[in-house]
Amino acid sequence: MSEIKGEILIKGGFIVDPTQKINGDVGDVAIRDGKIVDKVSSAAKVIDAKGRVVMSGGVDVHSHVAGPKVNVGRIIRPEDKLFKSGVTHDPTRMEIGFSIPSVLKTGYDYARMGYGFVMEAAMPPIHAPHVHEEIHDTPIIDEGALPVFGNNWFVMEYLKKGEVENTAAYIAWLLKATKGYGVKVVNPGGTAAWAWGMNCLGIEDHVPYFEITPHEIITGLMAANEYLGLPHSIHVHQNNLGNPGNYPTTLASLKLAEGVKTKNKFGREQVMHSTHLQFHSYGGDSWANFCSKAKEVMDYVNKQKNITIDLGCVTLDETTTMTADGPFEHHLHALNHLKWANVDVEMETAAGVVPYIYDKNVVPNGVQWATGLELALYAKDPMRTFITTDHPNAGPFIRYPRVIKWLMNQKSREAVLASMKKVDKVIDLTNIHTLDRELTLYEIAAMTRAGPAKCLGLTNLYGSLKPGMIADVAVYDLNFNNMPSDPEKIESAFLNSSCFVKSGEIVVRDGEVISHGHKKTVWVNPIMKENPQVKRDVAESFNKGYYTVGLTNYPVREYLAPHPFVIDVNVEA
Repeated sequence: MSEIKGEILIKGGFIVDPTQKINGDVGDVAIRDGKIVDKVSSAAKVIDAKGRVVMSGGVDVHSHVAGPKVNVGRIIRPEDKLFKSGVTHDPTRMEIGFSIPSVLKTGYDYARMGYGFVMEAAMPPIHAPHVHEEIHDTPIIDEGALPVFGNNWFVMEYLKKGEVENTAAYIAWLLKATKGYGVKVVNPGGTAAWAWGMNCLGIEDHVPYFEITPHEIITGLMAANEYLGLPHSIHVHQNNLGNPGNYPTTLASLKLAEGVKTKNKFGREQVMHSTHLQFHSYGGDSWANFCSKAKEVMDYVNKQKNITIDLGCVTLDETTTMTADGPFEHHLHALNHLKWANVDVEMETAAGVVPYIYDKNVVPNGVQWATGLELALYAKDPMRTFITTDHPNAGPFIRYPRVIKWLMNQKSREAVLASMKKVDKVIDLTNIHTLDRELTLYEIAAMTRAGPAKCLGLTNLYGSLKPGMIADVAVYDLNFNNMPSDPEKIESAFLNSSCFVKSGEIVVRDGEVISHGHKKTVWVNPIMKENPQVKRDVAESFNKGYYTVGLTNYPVREYLAPHPFVIDVNVEA
Protein backbone atom coordinates (compact mmCIF):
# COMPACT_ATOMS: atom_id res chain seq x y z
CA MET A 1 0.00 0.00 0.00
CA SER A 2 1.43 3.38 -0.97
CA GLU A 3 2.11 6.05 1.61
CA ILE A 4 -0.42 8.78 2.24
CA LYS A 5 1.41 11.94 1.22
CA GLY A 6 0.72 15.48 0.15
CA GLU A 7 -0.86 18.62 1.48
CA ILE A 8 -4.47 19.80 1.33
CA LEU A 9 -5.99 23.10 2.38
CA ILE A 10 -9.76 23.19 2.92
CA LYS A 11 -10.25 26.89 2.58
CA GLY A 12 -12.80 29.43 3.74
CA GLY A 13 -15.53 27.17 5.13
CA PHE A 14 -17.82 27.60 8.13
CA ILE A 15 -16.00 25.46 10.69
CA VAL A 16 -18.13 23.63 13.27
CA ASP A 17 -16.04 21.82 15.89
CA PRO A 18 -17.30 21.41 19.48
CA THR A 19 -13.89 20.15 20.66
CA GLN A 20 -12.49 23.62 19.97
CA LYS A 21 -15.74 25.50 20.73
CA ILE A 22 -15.80 26.71 17.12
CA ASN A 23 -19.35 27.43 16.00
CA GLY A 24 -19.47 28.57 12.39
CA ASP A 25 -16.29 30.66 12.28
CA VAL A 26 -14.90 31.04 8.76
CA GLY A 27 -11.47 29.45 8.52
CA ASP A 28 -9.17 26.90 6.93
CA VAL A 29 -8.28 23.29 7.75
CA ALA A 30 -4.73 22.29 6.81
CA ILE A 31 -3.76 18.66 6.15
CA ARG A 32 -0.38 17.04 5.69
CA ASP A 33 0.46 13.33 5.40
CA GLY A 34 -2.87 12.18 6.75
CA LYS A 35 -2.98 14.47 9.77
CA ILE A 36 -4.46 17.88 10.50
CA VAL A 37 -1.72 20.47 10.94
CA ASP A 38 -1.45 24.18 11.75
CA LYS A 39 -0.47 25.20 8.23
CA VAL A 40 0.68 23.91 4.86
CA SER A 41 2.81 25.25 2.05
CA SER A 42 1.59 27.30 -0.85
CA ALA A 43 1.85 24.16 -2.98
CA ALA A 44 -1.01 22.48 -1.12
CA LYS A 45 -4.06 21.32 -3.05
CA VAL A 46 -6.88 23.78 -2.28
CA ILE A 47 -10.48 22.71 -1.70
CA ASP A 48 -12.76 25.73 -1.86
CA ALA A 49 -15.27 25.42 1.01
CA LYS A 50 -16.57 28.99 0.83
CA GLY A 51 -20.23 29.12 1.82
CA ARG A 52 -20.16 25.51 3.08
CA VAL A 53 -19.98 23.82 6.48
CA VAL A 54 -16.82 21.96 7.49
CA MET A 55 -16.89 19.29 10.24
CA SER A 56 -14.65 16.45 11.33
CA GLY A 57 -15.54 13.01 9.99
CA GLY A 58 -18.58 11.37 11.55
CA VAL A 59 -18.17 8.73 14.28
CA ASP A 60 -20.89 6.05 14.56
CA VAL A 61 -20.93 4.66 18.09
CA HIS A 62 -23.31 1.74 17.37
CA SER A 63 -24.08 -0.10 14.14
CA HIS A 64 -24.41 -3.70 12.95
CA VAL A 65 -22.38 -3.83 9.75
CA ALA A 66 -20.18 -6.95 9.88
CA GLY A 67 -20.38 -10.54 10.99
CA PRO A 68 -22.51 -13.67 10.90
CA LYS A 69 -25.91 -12.21 11.81
CA VAL A 70 -25.50 -9.57 9.09
CA ASN A 71 -24.83 -12.33 6.58
CA VAL A 72 -27.77 -14.35 7.86
CA GLY A 73 -29.89 -11.29 7.12
CA ARG A 74 -28.47 -11.06 3.61
CA ILE A 75 -29.19 -14.75 3.02
CA ILE A 76 -32.77 -14.88 4.28
CA ARG A 77 -33.74 -11.54 2.71
CA PRO A 78 -32.91 -11.61 -1.01
CA GLU A 79 -35.71 -9.07 -1.47
CA ASP A 80 -33.56 -6.48 0.33
CA LYS A 81 -31.25 -6.58 -2.67
CA LEU A 82 -34.00 -5.04 -4.79
CA PHE A 83 -32.94 -1.74 -3.25
CA LYS A 84 -29.93 -1.01 -5.45
CA SER A 85 -27.77 2.08 -5.69
CA GLY A 86 -27.02 4.04 -8.84
CA VAL A 87 -24.66 3.36 -11.70
CA THR A 88 -21.31 1.89 -10.74
CA HIS A 89 -18.28 3.86 -11.85
CA ASP A 90 -14.54 3.56 -11.41
CA PRO A 91 -13.17 2.99 -8.76
CA THR A 92 -16.34 1.71 -7.06
CA ARG A 93 -17.62 -1.81 -7.42
CA MET A 94 -21.20 -3.06 -7.50
CA GLU A 95 -23.32 -1.79 -4.61
CA ILE A 96 -26.39 -3.62 -3.46
CA GLY A 97 -28.75 -3.84 -0.50
CA PHE A 98 -30.73 -1.38 1.59
CA SER A 99 -31.14 -2.36 5.24
CA ILE A 100 -28.33 -4.93 4.96
CA PRO A 101 -26.03 -3.49 2.30
CA SER A 102 -23.00 -5.28 0.96
CA VAL A 103 -19.67 -4.48 2.61
CA LEU A 104 -18.82 -2.32 -0.41
CA LYS A 105 -22.00 -0.28 -0.23
CA THR A 106 -21.56 0.03 3.53
CA GLY A 107 -18.20 1.71 3.13
CA TYR A 108 -19.29 3.87 0.22
CA ASP A 109 -22.49 5.08 1.89
CA TYR A 110 -20.78 6.00 5.15
CA ALA A 111 -18.10 7.85 3.21
CA ARG A 112 -20.67 9.74 1.16
CA MET A 113 -22.22 10.92 4.43
CA GLY A 114 -18.80 12.06 5.65
CA TYR A 115 -18.33 9.34 8.28
CA GLY A 116 -14.82 8.09 9.02
CA PHE A 117 -15.29 5.60 11.88
CA VAL A 118 -17.94 2.96 12.66
CA MET A 119 -18.19 0.63 15.66
CA GLU A 120 -19.61 -2.85 14.96
CA ALA A 121 -21.70 -3.18 18.08
CA ALA A 122 -22.04 -6.93 18.72
CA MET A 123 -19.29 -9.37 17.79
CA PRO A 124 -19.80 -13.04 18.80
CA PRO A 125 -16.28 -13.95 19.97
CA ILE A 126 -15.98 -17.34 18.29
CA HIS A 127 -16.99 -15.71 15.01
CA ALA A 128 -14.56 -12.81 15.39
CA PRO A 129 -12.44 -13.97 12.42
CA HIS A 130 -15.44 -13.59 10.14
CA VAL A 131 -16.29 -10.18 11.60
CA HIS A 132 -12.75 -9.01 10.87
CA GLU A 133 -12.90 -10.46 7.36
CA GLU A 134 -15.91 -8.28 6.63
CA ILE A 135 -14.34 -5.24 8.31
CA HIS A 136 -11.24 -5.81 6.19
CA ASP A 137 -13.34 -5.91 3.01
CA THR A 138 -15.34 -2.77 3.85
CA PRO A 139 -13.68 0.13 2.04
CA ILE A 140 -12.69 3.58 3.30
CA ILE A 141 -14.08 3.69 6.84
CA ASP A 142 -12.09 2.78 9.96
CA GLU A 143 -13.83 0.25 12.19
CA GLY A 144 -13.73 -1.50 15.54
CA ALA A 145 -15.88 -4.25 17.08
CA LEU A 146 -17.36 -4.90 20.53
CA PRO A 147 -17.38 -8.56 21.66
CA VAL A 148 -20.48 -9.57 23.63
CA PHE A 149 -20.02 -10.53 27.29
CA GLY A 150 -23.44 -10.27 28.97
CA ASN A 151 -24.36 -13.95 28.49
CA ASN A 152 -20.88 -15.45 28.41
CA TRP A 153 -20.61 -18.56 30.58
CA PHE A 154 -17.18 -17.64 31.98
CA VAL A 155 -18.43 -14.18 32.94
CA MET A 156 -21.52 -15.51 34.69
CA GLU A 157 -19.53 -18.18 36.57
CA TYR A 158 -16.97 -15.65 37.82
CA LEU A 159 -19.47 -12.95 38.71
CA LYS A 160 -21.86 -15.19 40.63
CA LYS A 161 -18.86 -15.80 42.92
CA GLY A 162 -17.99 -12.10 43.01
CA GLU A 163 -14.67 -12.61 41.20
CA VAL A 164 -14.23 -9.24 39.50
CA GLU A 165 -10.47 -9.62 38.98
CA ASN A 166 -10.95 -12.99 37.26
CA THR A 167 -13.70 -11.45 35.12
CA ALA A 168 -11.33 -8.63 34.15
CA ALA A 169 -8.58 -11.12 33.29
CA TYR A 170 -10.99 -13.09 31.11
CA ILE A 171 -12.14 -9.91 29.36
CA ALA A 172 -8.51 -8.96 28.72
CA TRP A 173 -7.80 -12.39 27.22
CA LEU A 174 -10.90 -12.33 25.02
CA LEU A 175 -10.28 -8.79 23.76
CA LYS A 176 -6.77 -9.83 22.71
CA ALA A 177 -8.00 -13.06 21.11
CA THR A 178 -10.79 -11.37 19.14
CA LYS A 179 -9.05 -8.05 18.48
CA GLY A 180 -12.04 -6.43 20.12
CA TYR A 181 -12.45 -2.91 21.40
CA GLY A 182 -14.69 -3.05 24.45
CA VAL A 183 -17.36 -4.76 26.54
CA LYS A 184 -20.81 -5.17 24.96
CA VAL A 185 -23.70 -6.37 27.13
CA VAL A 186 -26.87 -7.56 25.35
CA ASN A 187 -29.99 -8.46 27.34
CA PRO A 188 -27.76 -9.53 30.26
CA GLY A 189 -28.67 -13.04 31.35
CA GLY A 190 -31.77 -13.08 29.16
CA THR A 191 -30.10 -14.56 26.11
CA ALA A 192 -28.56 -17.31 28.26
CA ALA A 193 -32.02 -17.97 29.72
CA TRP A 194 -33.32 -18.32 26.16
CA ALA A 195 -31.52 -21.68 25.97
CA TRP A 196 -34.17 -22.85 28.46
CA GLY A 197 -36.96 -21.09 26.56
CA MET A 198 -36.97 -18.27 29.10
CA ASN A 199 -35.90 -14.61 29.33
CA CYS A 200 -34.91 -12.02 31.93
CA LEU A 201 -37.31 -9.09 31.64
CA GLY A 202 -36.25 -7.43 34.90
CA ILE A 203 -32.81 -6.85 36.37
CA GLU A 204 -33.57 -9.03 39.41
CA ASP A 205 -34.73 -12.07 37.39
CA HIS A 206 -32.57 -15.16 37.80
CA VAL A 207 -30.74 -16.83 34.94
CA PRO A 208 -31.45 -20.59 35.00
CA TYR A 209 -28.53 -22.81 36.04
CA PHE A 210 -26.13 -19.90 36.61
CA GLU A 211 -28.27 -18.38 39.40
CA ILE A 212 -27.16 -14.85 38.67
CA THR A 213 -29.21 -11.76 37.86
CA PRO A 214 -28.85 -9.05 35.20
CA HIS A 215 -28.19 -6.65 38.08
CA GLU A 216 -25.13 -8.67 39.10
CA ILE A 217 -23.95 -9.07 35.50
CA ILE A 218 -24.14 -5.34 34.75
CA THR A 219 -22.49 -4.20 37.98
CA GLY A 220 -19.82 -6.91 37.75
CA LEU A 221 -18.93 -6.08 34.16
CA MET A 222 -18.90 -2.38 34.99
CA ALA A 223 -16.47 -3.03 37.84
CA ALA A 224 -14.27 -5.26 35.65
CA ASN A 225 -14.28 -2.67 32.85
CA GLU A 226 -13.10 0.06 35.23
CA TYR A 227 -10.55 -2.32 36.78
CA LEU A 228 -9.04 -2.66 33.32
CA GLY A 229 -9.44 1.05 32.57
CA LEU A 230 -10.62 0.40 29.02
CA PRO A 231 -11.13 3.33 26.63
CA HIS A 232 -14.90 2.74 26.34
CA SER A 233 -17.40 2.15 29.14
CA ILE A 234 -19.58 -0.95 29.15
CA HIS A 235 -21.98 -0.71 26.21
CA VAL A 236 -25.38 -1.92 27.44
CA HIS A 237 -28.44 -3.19 25.54
CA GLN A 238 -30.78 -3.45 28.50
CA ASN A 239 -33.35 -6.10 29.40
CA ASN A 240 -36.97 -6.02 28.24
CA LEU A 241 -36.25 -4.32 24.93
CA GLY A 242 -39.21 -3.28 22.80
CA ASN A 243 -42.04 -4.10 25.21
CA PRO A 244 -44.80 -1.81 26.49
CA GLY A 245 -44.04 -0.54 29.98
CA ASN A 246 -40.31 -1.28 29.86
CA TYR A 247 -39.03 2.10 31.02
CA PRO A 248 -38.86 1.19 34.76
CA THR A 249 -36.45 -1.63 33.85
CA THR A 250 -34.42 0.91 31.88
CA LEU A 251 -34.23 3.33 34.79
CA ALA A 252 -33.33 0.51 37.19
CA SER A 253 -30.45 -0.47 34.89
CA LEU A 254 -29.22 3.11 34.50
CA LYS A 255 -29.25 3.62 38.26
CA LEU A 256 -26.64 0.87 38.63
CA ALA A 257 -24.08 3.42 37.42
CA GLU A 258 -24.74 5.79 40.32
CA GLY A 259 -21.60 6.45 42.35
CA VAL A 260 -19.33 4.41 40.06
CA LYS A 261 -16.11 6.21 39.13
CA THR A 262 -13.99 5.77 36.03
CA LYS A 263 -10.20 5.33 36.11
CA ASN A 264 -9.53 5.25 32.37
CA LYS A 265 -6.93 7.49 30.75
CA PHE A 266 -8.60 8.00 27.37
CA GLY A 267 -10.84 11.01 27.88
CA ARG A 268 -14.20 9.41 28.67
CA GLU A 269 -15.97 10.43 31.86
CA GLN A 270 -18.79 7.87 31.88
CA VAL A 271 -19.05 4.28 33.17
CA MET A 272 -22.10 3.15 31.18
CA HIS A 273 -23.28 3.67 27.62
CA SER A 274 -26.99 2.88 27.15
CA THR A 275 -27.57 1.97 23.55
CA HIS A 276 -30.64 2.42 21.28
CA LEU A 277 -32.51 3.99 24.18
CA GLN A 278 -35.64 4.52 22.06
CA PHE A 279 -36.39 0.78 22.32
CA HIS A 280 -36.22 1.02 26.12
CA SER A 281 -38.36 4.12 26.77
CA TYR A 282 -41.95 2.89 26.61
CA GLY A 283 -44.93 3.17 28.92
CA GLY A 284 -48.29 1.42 28.95
CA ASP A 285 -49.14 -2.17 29.75
CA SER A 286 -50.25 -3.33 26.28
CA TRP A 287 -50.07 -2.30 22.64
CA ALA A 288 -53.40 -0.55 23.12
CA ASN A 289 -51.91 2.08 25.44
CA PHE A 290 -48.27 1.82 24.34
CA CYS A 291 -46.77 5.30 24.80
CA SER A 292 -43.56 7.31 24.97
CA LYS A 293 -41.72 7.75 28.24
CA ALA A 294 -38.81 9.61 26.66
CA LYS A 295 -39.23 12.57 28.99
CA GLU A 296 -39.10 10.44 32.13
CA VAL A 297 -36.01 8.59 30.91
CA MET A 298 -34.21 11.76 29.80
CA ASP A 299 -35.04 13.55 33.05
CA TYR A 300 -32.87 10.90 34.70
CA VAL A 301 -30.15 10.79 32.02
CA ASN A 302 -29.78 14.57 32.06
CA LYS A 303 -29.00 14.44 35.80
CA GLN A 304 -26.77 11.36 35.73
CA LYS A 305 -23.50 12.65 34.27
CA ASN A 306 -21.65 9.31 34.13
CA ILE A 307 -24.00 7.86 31.46
CA THR A 308 -23.96 8.31 27.69
CA ILE A 309 -26.74 7.22 25.35
CA ASP A 310 -27.50 6.71 21.68
CA LEU A 311 -30.97 7.13 20.24
CA GLY A 312 -31.89 4.18 17.99
CA CYS A 313 -34.31 6.34 15.99
CA VAL A 314 -37.08 4.63 14.02
CA THR A 315 -36.99 5.84 10.41
CA LEU A 316 -40.34 4.43 9.17
CA ASP A 317 -38.75 2.09 6.63
CA GLU A 318 -38.85 -1.56 5.71
CA THR A 319 -35.79 -2.99 7.41
CA THR A 320 -34.20 -6.08 8.95
CA THR A 321 -33.94 -6.48 12.71
CA MET A 322 -30.95 -8.40 14.04
CA THR A 323 -29.66 -8.67 17.56
CA ALA A 324 -27.91 -10.91 20.05
CA ASP A 325 -31.15 -10.59 22.03
CA GLY A 326 -32.46 -13.95 20.79
CA PRO A 327 -35.68 -14.03 22.84
CA PHE A 328 -36.72 -10.59 21.58
CA GLU A 329 -36.41 -11.72 17.97
CA HIS A 330 -38.63 -14.71 18.68
CA HIS A 331 -41.13 -12.35 20.29
CA LEU A 332 -41.03 -10.08 17.24
CA HIS A 333 -41.55 -13.05 14.94
CA ALA A 334 -44.64 -13.96 16.97
CA LEU A 335 -45.96 -10.43 16.44
CA ASN A 336 -45.42 -10.02 12.69
CA HIS A 337 -45.22 -13.69 11.54
CA LEU A 338 -42.42 -12.89 9.10
CA LYS A 339 -39.27 -14.90 8.50
CA TRP A 340 -37.18 -15.72 11.56
CA ALA A 341 -33.64 -17.01 11.95
CA ASN A 342 -32.19 -17.98 15.32
CA VAL A 343 -28.79 -19.29 16.40
CA ASP A 344 -27.14 -20.21 19.69
CA VAL A 345 -23.43 -19.34 19.70
CA GLU A 346 -21.79 -21.98 21.87
CA MET A 347 -20.85 -20.67 25.36
CA GLU A 348 -21.00 -17.02 24.44
CA THR A 349 -24.20 -15.54 23.03
CA ALA A 350 -27.11 -16.07 20.61
CA ALA A 351 -28.76 -14.08 17.84
CA GLY A 352 -31.94 -13.69 15.84
CA VAL A 353 -32.96 -12.02 12.59
CA VAL A 354 -36.50 -10.93 11.60
CA PRO A 355 -37.64 -8.53 8.84
CA TYR A 356 -39.82 -5.64 9.96
CA ILE A 357 -41.80 -2.81 8.38
CA TYR A 358 -42.20 0.38 10.42
CA ASP A 359 -45.49 1.72 9.10
CA LYS A 360 -46.36 5.32 9.99
CA ASN A 361 -50.04 4.33 9.94
CA VAL A 362 -49.53 1.73 12.68
CA VAL A 363 -49.88 3.58 15.97
CA PRO A 364 -47.08 1.79 17.92
CA ASN A 365 -44.68 2.49 15.03
CA GLY A 366 -45.67 6.15 15.07
CA VAL A 367 -45.06 6.22 18.82
CA GLN A 368 -41.62 4.64 18.31
CA TRP A 369 -40.74 7.25 15.68
CA ALA A 370 -41.69 10.05 18.05
CA THR A 371 -39.92 8.49 21.05
CA GLY A 372 -36.50 8.44 19.40
CA LEU A 373 -36.75 12.09 18.39
CA GLU A 374 -38.06 13.11 21.79
CA LEU A 375 -35.00 11.62 23.49
CA ALA A 376 -32.77 13.95 21.47
CA LEU A 377 -35.00 16.97 21.89
CA TYR A 378 -35.14 16.50 25.68
CA ALA A 379 -31.36 15.97 25.93
CA LYS A 380 -29.47 18.77 27.65
CA ASP A 381 -25.98 17.53 26.81
CA PRO A 382 -25.38 16.68 23.13
CA MET A 383 -21.90 15.46 24.06
CA ARG A 384 -23.59 12.52 25.85
CA THR A 385 -26.41 11.91 23.34
CA PHE A 386 -25.63 10.35 19.95
CA ILE A 387 -27.58 9.89 16.73
CA THR A 388 -28.05 6.25 15.69
CA THR A 389 -30.73 4.01 14.24
CA ASP A 390 -29.32 0.84 15.80
CA HIS A 391 -28.66 0.00 12.14
CA PRO A 392 -30.50 -1.83 10.74
CA ASN A 393 -32.93 -2.47 13.60
CA ALA A 394 -34.81 0.82 13.67
CA GLY A 395 -33.79 1.71 10.13
CA PRO A 396 -30.72 1.81 7.88
CA PHE A 397 -27.79 4.08 8.70
CA ILE A 398 -28.28 6.01 5.45
CA ARG A 399 -31.26 7.61 7.22
CA TYR A 400 -29.00 9.51 9.65
CA PRO A 401 -29.38 12.60 7.42
CA ARG A 402 -33.16 12.22 7.66
CA VAL A 403 -32.99 12.00 11.45
CA ILE A 404 -30.78 15.11 11.46
CA LYS A 405 -33.36 16.91 9.32
CA TRP A 406 -36.18 15.98 11.73
CA LEU A 407 -34.14 17.17 14.70
CA MET A 408 -33.11 20.43 13.08
CA ASN A 409 -36.46 21.31 11.54
CA GLN A 410 -39.78 21.22 13.37
CA LYS A 411 -41.72 21.67 10.13
CA SER A 412 -40.35 18.39 8.77
CA ARG A 413 -41.39 16.53 11.96
CA GLU A 414 -44.86 18.00 11.82
CA ALA A 415 -45.19 16.96 8.17
CA VAL A 416 -44.51 13.33 9.06
CA LEU A 417 -46.91 13.51 11.98
CA ALA A 418 -49.66 15.05 9.85
CA SER A 419 -49.29 12.29 7.24
CA MET A 420 -50.18 9.56 9.76
CA LYS A 421 -53.73 8.20 9.46
CA LYS A 422 -54.12 8.09 13.25
CA VAL A 423 -52.24 11.29 14.00
CA ASP A 424 -54.50 12.24 16.93
CA LYS A 425 -53.78 8.93 18.64
CA VAL A 426 -50.01 9.30 18.18
CA ILE A 427 -50.19 12.87 19.54
CA ASP A 428 -52.07 11.60 22.60
CA LEU A 429 -49.43 8.95 23.31
CA THR A 430 -46.32 11.10 22.76
CA ASN A 431 -44.97 14.59 23.38
CA ILE A 432 -43.46 15.24 19.95
CA HIS A 433 -46.20 17.72 18.98
CA THR A 434 -45.36 19.92 21.98
CA LEU A 435 -41.62 20.18 21.26
CA ASP A 436 -40.56 23.15 19.18
CA ARG A 437 -36.82 22.80 19.80
CA GLU A 438 -34.65 22.69 16.67
CA LEU A 439 -31.10 21.44 17.06
CA THR A 440 -28.21 23.50 15.73
CA LEU A 441 -25.31 22.41 13.53
CA TYR A 442 -23.08 22.72 16.58
CA GLU A 443 -25.28 20.26 18.49
CA ILE A 444 -25.39 17.91 15.50
CA ALA A 445 -21.58 17.96 15.34
CA ALA A 446 -21.44 17.07 19.04
CA MET A 447 -23.95 14.20 18.60
CA THR A 448 -22.29 12.70 15.52
CA ARG A 449 -18.60 13.53 15.96
CA ALA A 450 -17.11 14.96 19.14
CA GLY A 451 -19.43 13.17 21.57
CA PRO A 452 -19.16 9.63 20.17
CA ALA A 453 -15.38 9.94 19.85
CA LYS A 454 -15.11 10.98 23.49
CA CYS A 455 -17.49 8.22 24.61
CA LEU A 456 -15.35 5.63 22.82
CA GLY A 457 -12.10 7.00 24.23
CA LEU A 458 -10.88 7.91 20.74
CA THR A 459 -10.37 11.64 21.22
CA ASN A 460 -6.75 11.36 20.07
CA LEU A 461 -7.88 10.03 16.68
CA TYR A 462 -11.38 11.15 15.68
CA GLY A 463 -14.11 13.71 16.20
CA SER A 464 -12.04 16.89 16.06
CA LEU A 465 -10.31 19.27 13.67
CA LYS A 466 -7.46 19.98 16.08
CA PRO A 467 -3.88 19.75 14.75
CA GLY A 468 -2.50 16.24 15.25
CA MET A 469 -5.81 14.46 14.62
CA ILE A 470 -6.43 12.01 11.79
CA ALA A 471 -7.45 14.12 8.80
CA ASP A 472 -11.08 13.03 8.50
CA VAL A 473 -12.82 16.16 7.25
CA ALA A 474 -16.31 16.50 5.73
CA VAL A 475 -17.59 19.48 3.72
CA TYR A 476 -21.37 19.93 3.45
CA ASP A 477 -23.31 22.13 1.05
CA LEU A 478 -24.96 24.17 3.81
CA ASN A 479 -24.51 27.86 4.52
CA PHE A 480 -24.11 28.28 8.28
CA ASN A 481 -25.50 31.83 8.21
CA ASN A 482 -28.36 31.08 5.85
CA MET A 483 -29.76 27.62 6.46
CA PRO A 484 -32.21 26.45 3.78
CA SER A 485 -35.92 26.99 4.34
CA ASP A 486 -36.53 23.68 2.58
CA PRO A 487 -35.69 20.93 5.15
CA GLU A 488 -35.10 18.42 2.35
CA LYS A 489 -31.89 20.32 1.52
CA ILE A 490 -30.58 19.53 5.01
CA GLU A 491 -31.09 15.81 4.42
CA SER A 492 -29.61 16.01 0.93
CA ALA A 493 -26.50 17.83 2.16
CA PHE A 494 -25.75 15.30 4.91
CA LEU A 495 -26.54 12.33 2.65
CA ASN A 496 -24.02 13.32 -0.03
CA SER A 497 -21.12 15.43 1.21
CA SER A 498 -19.56 17.94 -1.16
CA CYS A 499 -16.18 16.55 -0.20
CA PHE A 500 -14.86 14.01 2.29
CA VAL A 501 -11.19 13.70 3.12
CA LYS A 502 -10.38 10.40 4.88
CA SER A 503 -6.96 10.08 6.50
CA GLY A 504 -5.66 12.89 4.33
CA GLU A 505 -6.98 11.57 1.02
CA ILE A 506 -9.97 12.88 -0.92
CA VAL A 507 -12.34 9.90 -1.13
CA VAL A 508 -15.63 11.64 -1.99
CA ARG A 509 -16.18 14.61 -4.28
CA ASP A 510 -19.66 16.03 -4.98
CA GLY A 511 -21.25 12.96 -3.39
CA GLU A 512 -19.30 10.56 -5.60
CA VAL A 513 -16.76 8.05 -4.29
CA ILE A 514 -13.43 8.53 -6.07
CA SER A 515 -11.07 6.40 -3.93
CA HIS A 516 -11.10 3.36 -1.63
CA GLY A 517 -8.83 5.19 0.81
CA HIS A 518 -6.54 3.70 3.45
CA LYS A 519 -8.74 2.16 6.14
CA LYS A 520 -7.64 0.87 9.53
CA THR A 521 -9.04 -1.36 12.27
CA VAL A 522 -9.02 -0.24 15.90
CA TRP A 523 -8.70 -2.60 18.85
CA VAL A 524 -7.34 -2.60 22.40
CA ASN A 525 -4.46 -4.56 23.86
CA PRO A 526 -5.04 -4.94 27.62
CA ILE A 527 -1.74 -5.54 29.40
CA MET A 528 -2.01 -7.12 32.85
CA LYS A 529 -0.15 -9.72 34.82
CA GLU A 530 -1.01 -13.31 34.01
CA ASN A 531 -3.93 -14.81 35.89
CA PRO A 532 -3.20 -18.55 36.34
CA GLN A 533 -6.77 -19.49 37.25
CA VAL A 534 -8.34 -17.84 34.21
CA LYS A 535 -5.64 -19.27 31.96
CA ARG A 536 -6.36 -22.74 33.36
CA ASP A 537 -10.15 -22.31 33.11
CA VAL A 538 -9.97 -21.22 29.46
CA ALA A 539 -7.61 -24.04 28.49
CA GLU A 540 -9.80 -26.61 30.27
CA SER A 541 -12.94 -25.50 28.44
CA PHE A 542 -11.26 -26.04 25.08
CA ASN A 543 -9.55 -29.30 26.12
CA LYS A 544 -12.86 -30.77 27.27
CA GLY A 545 -14.45 -29.99 23.93
CA TYR A 546 -16.89 -27.36 25.15
CA TYR A 547 -15.93 -25.39 22.05
CA THR A 548 -16.07 -26.68 18.48
CA VAL A 549 -12.60 -25.27 17.73
CA GLY A 550 -9.24 -25.73 19.38
CA LEU A 551 -7.71 -23.01 21.53
CA THR A 552 -4.96 -22.33 19.00
CA ASN A 553 -7.56 -21.80 16.25
CA TYR A 554 -9.73 -19.44 18.28
CA PRO A 555 -7.85 -16.11 18.05
CA VAL A 556 -8.09 -13.73 15.11
CA ARG A 557 -4.98 -13.90 12.91
CA GLU A 558 -3.00 -10.72 12.30
CA TYR A 559 -3.54 -10.81 8.54
CA LEU A 560 -7.30 -10.41 9.01
CA ALA A 561 -6.85 -6.97 10.55
CA PRO A 562 -3.85 -5.27 8.94
CA HIS A 563 -2.78 -1.63 9.36
CA PRO A 564 -4.33 -1.33 12.83
CA PHE A 565 -4.61 1.36 15.44
CA VAL A 566 -3.80 -0.75 18.52
CA ILE A 567 -4.49 0.95 21.84
CA ASP A 568 -2.41 -0.47 24.69
CA VAL A 569 -4.13 -0.50 28.07
CA ASN A 570 -1.79 -1.08 31.02
CA VAL A 571 -3.52 -2.38 34.13
CA GLU A 572 -1.70 -1.42 37.29
CA ALA A 573 -2.89 -4.12 39.63
